Amino acid sequence: MTEKKSQLEKFKEAARQLETDDDEERFEERLKKLVKQKSKDDNKDG
Repeated sequence: MTEKKSQLEKFKEAARQLETDDDEERFEERLKKLVKQKSKDDNKDG
């Protein structure tokens, strides 16, 4: 069964997958990895 998720629910799920915590430096590091992955995926379509 496919359930629609709100933007907040998607964000929380992504945060759990990245194992984020309250350490701002660690958060930034993991966020950069996520952005790089998204950028690589975007380039494949072009």
